[in-house]
Amino acid sequence: MGTTLRALRALLLLAGFYLLGVLLLAALAGADYLLLLHAPTSLAGKLIIVSVLLAIPLVQGLFMLRTPREEEMAGLPVTESDEPELWRTVRELANEVGTAAPSRIVLTADVNAAVSEDARLLGLRAGPRRLYLGVPLLQGLSQAQLRAVLAHELGHYSNSDTRLAAMTVRGRAQVLRTIRHFEQRADNTAAREQARQEKKNAKAEAKGKQAKEVDTGHAGITYRAMAKIYIGYAKLYFRATQSVSRRQEYAADTAAARIAGRDATASALREIPVLSSSFDFYMNCYATLGTDQELLPPRGEMFGGFGRMLNGRRLELVEMRGDLPTGPTSPYDSHPPIADRVRRIEELPDDGRADEDRGAALDLLTDPHRTLTELEDAVLTEAVRGFRRSADWQELLDEVMAKSFRAGSTPLHRAYAEYAGEQPTLPALLDLIEDGRLWELAKRLPLSEEAAAARGRVFREFVRPTLHRSLKSMALAELNERGLLRWEFSWERSAIPRPPRDAQGHETDLDEVVAPVVTDAPDTTALRALLAREPEPQGSPRGAM
Repeated sequence: MGTTLRALRALLLLAGFYLLGVLLLAALAGADYLLLLHAPTSLAGKLIIVSVLLAIPLVQGLFMLRTPREEEMAGLPVTESDEPELWRTVRELANEVGTAAPSRIVLTADVNAAVSEDARLLGLRAGPRRLYLGVPLLQGLSQAQLRAVLAHELGHYSNSDTRLAAMTVRGRAQVLRTIRHFEQRADNTAAREQARQEKKNAKAEAKGKQAKEVDTGHAGITYRAMAKIYIGYAKLYFRATQSVSRRQEYAADTAAARIAGRDATASALREIPVLSSSFDFYMNCYATLGTDQELLPPRGEMFGGFGRMLNGRRLELVEMRGDLPTGPTSPYDSHPPIADRVRRIEELPDDGRADEDRGAALDLLTDPHRTLTELEDAVLTEAVRGFRRSADWQELLDEVMAKSFRAGSTPLHRAYAEYAGEQPTLPALLDLIEDGRLWELAKRLPLSEEAAAARGRVFREFVRPTLHRSLKSMALAELNERGLLRWEFSWERSAIPRPPRDAQGHETDLDEVVAPVVTDAPDTTALRALLAREPEPQGSPRGAM
């Protein structure tokens, strides 16, 4: 579909919104006229008031003339003097695509790239253009893959996608705003009706009468009926506009393959879902590890550590690249399924460009560490920027784990506190176990109906796994408190607790130490011996960084 036809389609869909509003207003006016002619004056007056209230959101939607201004994403704007190589690459690709380069590049902290344009006259006139480029993409893509991503986004400019989006955005905003108006009025009406009925029930109960069930199902029914009419149009509007968006994505993919190469484009499409999942994992398990204690990684490492994690988990990423997302599709999706996009690109003829630009995309930045540091200042809130900074990742892990164990609350902690009526500690628990009361204590654990009904050995088998896990957590907390526990930080795997070595210098397996304590004949010897060991010298290896 050419630009002219797409512009006409967008204009007709937008006009449909106005036509629907005019028809509904005409219907309300006609109903009011008939009421005045045939209905009793008192009833007509009440119904006309209702129709006026229904007309207000309609009129507000019709006179929402200005297209909502798009807010710039949070990020770090970079000029050509800041990042000359990045700008050179973007301008070169824009020239190959056959479009003007963006007037502004903004680096973001998202695994995404996007373009926007402040078009004028409903998209008939071009406006200032912005390119948003996620730094995590630079950390995870090769230069060839990045060129494919950038060519794809610039392809939206050459196809006038960003300019015609103005009409689409305006139509979506008006439809959704009108629906919200009706739903808010319906909710307000229902709330007033609920308050009225509750007040009436309170008076009835004060007089010794039985209160009636509160029923607000009928309240706001006319507003909800009007909202449903617009919801129906919204579904039509979104299906039509999103189908166009999906075709635009295919066209931009084709442009990327033509300019950056088939293999680079296909591999970039495969890589982005992997980077997205990896970045979510990184933010949850590394970057924000200390936020509950108001502690952040060192300056520049909030997002900078993502690249190190990608290097550390290369083998995991290889497996992930083979599994493309295959979730259910919807006619309201703005993008086609990634697997379908990859298939289309890989089916293109071989262009012999498999070995181009395999250098890291991050190398396009003049000073990556400086950029990563400035990005933190640009996207983190003022409150978060005020958090303390750790000296390194190992210090961050040590402090977080120490505080988390101090606040430990396992089922065994709670069971001991209930059973003994005192604060649970590991030495006190071991005394209780040596006194032969472990299985009495175990009855205070959260139990399933089957476990609670069990007796003897069957009961012990039910609760043994919970006892083992909880006792291991208490042992880690006690070792940590005594300075006997070290945590091994790693980009390749989860943090590993390292108890002190035995007399022969062998690693201690804490599961093997805890297991005898929860046998049918509990033995605490090995665990007490572990607690009695001396801390290892501070110069001992602390693991990978």
